[in-house]
Amino acid sequence: MSHAEYPSSAARGLEARQLFQWLSYLQYPALLVTLVYTVQAVIAVFAIKTTGWAPVLDLANLALLYGGVAIGLSSLQDPTKTQNKLSLRVWQDPAKGRLLLCLLALEAFVPIVLGLVGASLAKDSAISQLSLGLVAFGLGMIGLLKTAIEMREHHRLDRGTAAD
Repeated sequence: MSHAEYPSSAARGLEARQLFQWLSYLQYPALLVTLVYTVQAVIAVFAIKTTGWAPVLDLANLALLYGGVAIGLSSLQDPTKTQNKLSLRVWQDPAKGRLLLCLLALEAFVPIVLGLVGASLAKDSAISQLSLGLVAFGLGMIGLLKTAIEMREHHRLDRGTAAD
């Protein structure tokens, strides 16, 4: 195959970006599963007197796992585009963007720390599993944080790099 027959790196990049964009839509079924497990966990809370905490913790763990996967999949979106005008306004404003990045960082690192501490200190396997669910959720948030950093850098008005 000659050099002219190979696709340019720009064409391969666009194909990969489009593939990741399509994969990011898998976040929606994962969020639906998260919602189902969350509702089931809330319903299980009302049966604690008869079933105990184990079913609640198991369902909450599954909600955290699927939520972390869903959020991680959302990080595959194209960071050069925003979801809506509100998002665009936040990323264009340096102060609002910095605040949102700080909040996302907290939402990523607090569950990871709590999950790691909980997993190492837990004497009950249900608590240990819930702790690992927190870690999975935090890891998904780290992916979202990375994408948010890229979105902020791309859309900031004070750097003159905002897209129309």
